[in-house]
Amino acid sequence: MAVIEAKTPRIRAIQRTALALLVISGVVNYIDRATLSVANPLIREELGLSVADMGLLLSAFLWAYALAQLPVGALVDRLGPRLMLSLGLGLWSLAQAAGGLVHSFAQFFTARAVLGLGEAPQFPTAARVSRDWFNPADRGTATGIWNCSSTLGTALSVPLLTFLMLHLGWRWMFGIMGALGVLVALAAYAIYRNPAQTVLTPEERRHLTEGEPPPAARLTWPEWRRLFGFRTTWGMLIGFFGTIYVTWIYGAWLPSYLEMERHMSIARTGVMAAIPFAFGVVGSLLGGRLADALVRRGVSPMNSRKWPMAAALAGTAGFTAAAALVADNNLAIACISAAMFLSYVSSSTAWAMASVAAPANCTASLGAMQNCGGYLGGALAPTATGFIVQATGSFAPALLLGAGVALVCSVLYFLIVQEPIPPLALQPSSEAMMPGTSPGISRAR
Repeated sequence: MAVIEAKTPRIRAIQRTALALLVISGVVNYIDRATLSVANPLIREELGLSVADMGLLLSAFLWAYALAQLPVGALVDRLGPRLMLSLGLGLWSLAQAAGGLVHSFAQFFTARAVLGLGEAPQFPTAARVSRDWFNPADRGTATGIWNCSSTLGTALSVPLLTFLMLHLGWRWMFGIMGALGVLVALAAYAIYRNPAQTVLTPEERRHLTEGEPPPAARLTWPEWRRLFGFRTTWGMLIGFFGTIYVTWIYGAWLPSYLEMERHMSIARTGVMAAIPFAFGVVGSLLGGRLADALVRRGVSPMNSRKWPMAAALAGTAGFTAAAALVADNNLAIACISAAMFLSYVSSSTAWAMASVAAPANCTASLGAMQNCGGYLGGALAPTATGFIVQATGSFAPALLLGAGVALVCSVLYFLIVQEPIPPLALQPSSEAMMPGTSPGISRAR
């Protein structure tokens, strides 16, 4: 794939600034998610919660986050990343600060649900930024960079939040992170600009949209609804379900797993739990670069994402099963690290798919639909894990269940995801809407 070389210094500066903002906001996003997991034992003791109660509390964020994806994706495509990212950041940061003031399960549940609503625009926005400001041959690498914020934030969260919690208490930990998020929200709105707010030369626009149809008008709600008529949409949704299910077993329960199952101290857990997420950072970066490398070697944009995603998710299943069965603590950490590495390869390539599988004005919407499927899995994982551990006294059955989910979803993703969604198929007059057919399914292979 020949890349049009019109990446001017201005385009490079915009790209660096956009990625920096996405990485910083993504790191804050994932540190904020992890506060409840890191403070799990202290919160359970102070508020008198059971392990199953904590599973429900961990899922409060995830259910709100998952269900908010569908309207949020459409809003990002209609209103633009600048506004939606800043509003989301502000809302979730206020909810994070409120988490330090709660005194009951119901209050905490509400704060975590609002946190989920506020965080919902983060990754659909990032997918749209990749589509708006990067050439098709560079979008995988860009996606890998901003997607690594999820595992980088989680890796940083355990030692950072453990330090704040041990020295200032878990309530101050929540308040400090909320204040930091508000500052990042203000910076994002002040610095970032959508393409429509920037005057670009014809050469710069050709570089950003090489080989693609001209940008369509703003997404309409009928077009958004028709995305559900394509098998590619459903394949992406199912595959990401498996990726995020396993990711959130570790994201929600890894510190408690190391303390309860592997009998590590809180201080040692703060160090050891960061190791798998450091491997996830590497997996995210390499997954994005792998997708771009395959495109440059002639693999179609769809297959350059599809093949690594399905293979990495299957590998995640294998190493998660191994982690459940080994007795040695160091070997368990190694297996979990390998699983996290591969899960973030699958995550990066899945998000990179959103930038090539649909027209530009649907990028955030399709990514959000995929993310909705993923976080339905993410919402189930902490709850299912909590109840399984409470019933069996062990994390092993929960890890084996996660491995099974990941394997099934990898196979379905590989079989279902096929061709990109063509722009005309979303129009009411297109062949995809012929009488006697479901919207787009018969025409979207």
